Amino acid sequence: MGESNTDDEIDNFGWDTDDELETQKPTLSSCSSLIVPSGSSTVGSGEVNASSSASGCNSKLISHFVGMGFSDKMVVKAIEENGEGNSEAILEALLTYSALDSSPPVQEQVTDSDESDESSSAYEGSFLDDFSDSDSCADNEENTNDMSEKEKKVLFLADMGYVVEEATIAVDRCGADSSIEELTDFICAAQMAKAADATLPPEIKPRPNHLFSSYSENKKRKYLQYKLWEKKKHQMGNERRRVNEDDETIRLPNPMIGFGVPTETCATIHRALPDSAIGPPYFYYENVALAPKGVWNTISRFLYDIEPEFVDSKFFCAAARKRGYVHNLPIQNRFPLLPIPPKTIHEALPLTRKWWPKWDSRTKLNCLQTCIGSAKLTDRIRKALEDWDTEPPLNIQKYVLDECRKWNLVWVGRNKVAPLEPDEVEMLLGFPKNHTRGGGISRTDRYKSLGNSFQVDTVAYHLSVLKDMFPNGITMLSLFSGIGGAEVALYRLGIPLKLVVSVEISEVNRNIVRSWWEQTNQKGTLIDIADVQQLNGDKLEQFINTFGGFDLVVGGSPCNNLAGSNRVSRDGLEGKQSALFYDYFRILDLVKCIMGKKQ
Repeated sequence: MGESNTDDEIDNFGWDTDDELETQKPTLSSCSSLIVPSGSSTVGSGEVNASSSASGCNSKLISHFVGMGFSDKMVVKAIEENGEGNSEAILEALLTYSALDSSPPVQEQVTDSDESDESSSAYEGSFLDDFSDSDSCADNEENTNDMSEKEKKVLFLADMGYVVEEATIAVDRCGADSSIEELTDFICAAQMAKAADATLPPEIKPRPNHLFSSYSENKKRKYLQYKLWEKKKHQMGNERRRVNEDDETIRLPNPMIGFGVPTETCATIHRALPDSAIGPPYFYYENVALAPKGVWNTISRFLYDIEPEFVDSKFFCAAARKRGYVHNLPIQNRFPLLPIPPKTIHEALPLTRKWWPKWDSRTKLNCLQTCIGSAKLTDRIRKALEDWDTEPPLNIQKYVLDECRKWNLVWVGRNKVAPLEPDEVEMLLGFPKNHTRGGGISRTDRYKSLGNSFQVDTVAYHLSVLKDMFPNGITMLSLFSGIGGAEVALYRLGIPLKLVVSVEISEVNRNIVRSWWEQTNQKGTLIDIADVQQLNGDKLEQFINTFGGFDLVVGGSPCNNLAGSNRVSRDGLEGKQSALFYDYFRILDLVKCIMGKKQ
């Protein structure tokens, strides 16, 4: 993910106040975040007595909510608890009841992998069994038998309550061999972006199960819906195809360890760089790994046909962060930063161990985002758990775990979960404590800036080969600097920073880097530039003549139009913010040309 937050990007977030701690979601969106599927709520004759017993309730209000598909008894209970005048609270209560009390029981023990984004064979096996064991309809048996692995996973996600379109996009992006946890993480990331921006269009929700005569009929309908969506998508793909069919798309590796990580053994890799890619200067480019199809082909083609290195930061810290890197650095003799950071949640956050339930088997956090879970969400989880003195039922466990994975919630008390604090995010990403604190920077800005930053330990491992090359210091052009992830990595490696020309549009981020530079008593020169598009050939030539050139050009252009969490303008490199990648290439190529003439 690029480190830079453009001003437009910052304005697009619907934060209520500068000091707001949480993402405040619209009422319906907040309630709809209970993504466990609603159970059947068929209104039978036996439930009529429930409405008659509520003499104090407004019959029109009851009819209104019954018309939405909730049972009489459930509506009366919600009105009694919240009062007739608070329809918003009534609706939230009804959705909570529906999700917690009426969810179809889970057939298998809920399991989670040792790492949040690794596949779980037990969990995955249970949902595949559901297709044959819980459906006796001959037509459905024929459908599922003929289905591919991709179709089965799409249908299972649909049965979980996800929209078929969402499920299909997730399988297409992550691959049919991805685990259900990886697919739900992908969809949840998209839902988080919607929660953070109240101006987004309302989500299309799956129809409640009680509108169908049976689970079997519901499943058949989802299968037909999936087939229609596949046909529509195929037609759209034919119309929009821009890449020649003979072009081979870059595939993401599994495990995502790039050319090697300290904790994993892999075969020795030798790569030969194209002549045009060989420095000076060295360069290092980063962005999200799960970008739209063809994006990494384009990035690689522009950056001198260098093969991207895809790495998940879960091999360096306690949180996943899947990123792609294109660089011309040597890949031999790398070494990690010391001390080695904690690799699990309990190592990183030891105080959570006391309260961590046995049925939450997470050991890694998911990708750290720019927004956090709301207080309403954590309160709903508390209420869902407090009625159980012992281990809660499996359907409640599933609901709680889904929300904890989506929002990276950790246990801070009995039945209490909470989002990560900014200083905890700093630690997980490898920044010094209080790196983003103070100086007029709000908590909201801290989360935004950290969510868009490098993972320092990962980047430092790649840049460690420069230490022996530049014992007297390095000159660096830092594009889309963000909060200075590359600068911190080089400093922690013990490489003196003789000159840093930092280009960053966010004033908040520029202030953070400037403050860090002064607090660490840097002896070199820091030059701030606000807009990457202001950096032209004349200015670059002036820098090169004055300081003798750049040893390293580093940066990660904004990922706004690349990330799966963008449900509105995921336009790839054609998007307004992510098109700034071409400025990275433009500037890098100018530096190479100007420095080449000086030699």
